[in-house]
Amino acid sequence: MAEKILIFDTTLRDGEQVPGASLTRVEKLEIARQLEKMNVDIIEAGFPASSPGDLESVREIAMLVKKPIIAGLCRAVKKDIDACAEAFKKAKKTRIHTFIGTSPQHVKFITRTTNEEVLRRAIEAVKYSRTFCEDVEFSAMDATRTGFDYLCKIVEETIKAGARTINIPDSVGYTTPEEYGNMIKKIMNTVPNINKAIIAVHCHNDLGMATANSLAAVLNGARQVECTINGLGERAGNASLEEVVMAINTRKDIYKVETGIKTDEIYKVSKMVTRLTGIPVQPNKAIVGANAFAHASGIHQDAILKNETTFGIMTPKSIGIPGHELVLTSRSGRHALQHRLEYLDIIIKEENLAEVYAKFLTIADKKKEVFDEDLLTMMQADGKKGTDIYILNYLFVASGTTMIPTATVEVKKGDSVIRQSAFGDGPVDATFKAISQITKQTVILLDYQIKSITKGEAAQGEVTVRVKKGNTEVNGRGVSTDVIEASAKAYLDALSKLERAKKVNIKK
Repeated sequence: MAEKILIFDTTLRDGEQVPGASLTRVEKLEIARQLEKMNVDIIEAGFPASSPGDLESVREIAMLVKKPIIAGLCRAVKKDIDACAEAFKKAKKTRIHTFIGTSPQHVKFITRTTNEEVLRRAIEAVKYSRTFCEDVEFSAMDATRTGFDYLCKIVEETIKAGARTINIPDSVGYTTPEEYGNMIKKIMNTVPNINKAIIAVHCHNDLGMATANSLAAVLNGARQVECTINGLGERAGNASLEEVVMAINTRKDIYKVETGIKTDEIYKVSKMVTRLTGIPVQPNKAIVGANAFAHASGIHQDAILKNETTFGIMTPKSIGIPGHELVLTSRSGRHALQHRLEYLDIIIKEENLAEVYAKFLTIADKKKEVFDEDLLTMMQADGKKGTDIYILNYLFVASGTTMIPTATVEVKKGDSVIRQSAFGDGPVDATFKAISQITKQTVILLDYQIKSITKGEAAQGEVTVRVKKGNTEVNGRGVSTDVIEASAKAYLDALSKLERAKKVNIKK
């Protein structure tokens, strides 16, 4: 059996230090429970001494999240350690994580003392922490810029003092993979009592090498990796949990270790952290970015449809995504188009595929990306562009701070005119509910966007919506100087497209 790498998640501590990413107690607990479900080994829940609110948050997580070890960070200062002890008073699986800067820069400019004094404080902090908790971790902050002999001395003495885990952090993202791997290897071969502790690594991404450095450390004996969801963290962020875990999982032949992470929960956690912190993930982010399993090249799309290993080293399902996304553009091939039409329940006979593909290319040459509604319009039985099935005749909305928003909508469909009123959380919600009652269509609203398309006080507003019904997703667009009217038109536009799609499917 392969050795296990412990995954130490610090999203709730280091990840929360990103400007604007502050989380409430309820949100922290929600993330902690999802990390528990993903089978993270250690969750660093916060910095209890930083504020009364953080102490309470760490206390609550330690009490309610049972499976992983819950860690609290503290400086090598008695009052910080006391705060951790207070947070963990009634909990069982806990860890006190204490640290002090050991590099010349930190000794001179932060602690403003001497190497000897820093060593003394480190030893005392570990010993004092052990009076409250058997599981103590010590971090030599800025270890990669610390003199090697001095670093080894601190590691040896803090292990003697009772530290079970020794963290060798690259706190400023300064090191390189070869350098860091060699450093871990030398520590393993130099410190006489190193076998009494687990070596941990905590890498920052200032030079874009946090994940690579962490993996280099694993190759050379580190058995705990500290990381965050989506790579969140101070400055350029931390090593990304999803990258570290999936690299180990995908390249077992290289790393020859394993984690206990349930990888099919990764995408769900990533989306949760994005939603709660408000920090988006870049589209080309490894593993969890929107484009990580998207294919636009026709050659790639055709290959993926034949066998996903051709251009896929991981399956989307392995991280909790249903499947590869084939982005339809002018570079897409016949098989990608046929595959998407089949997803929309439109079956094309092989002898008709060339003709349909030619129509598709005409559309694709005019647009960066071809969406489902474009395909549905293209596939209408009469070959003509569809007209709106639902037309807005009348709209009245009443809303204010002391009343329930109400909308009355009149819609024309063919020769029929139907009027309906509805309440909602706001004027747009009330309008959409009234329209849904009129059209008798229940859909899921996936996206709602509004923007100004002209200038000045009388500017026109453009509303776009994306709705889903079954396997079909369509966009709707509406324009008006009144944004509520534009919203109603966009919603009706989307429902008209769904109605046309139903007709296409019936006649296919």
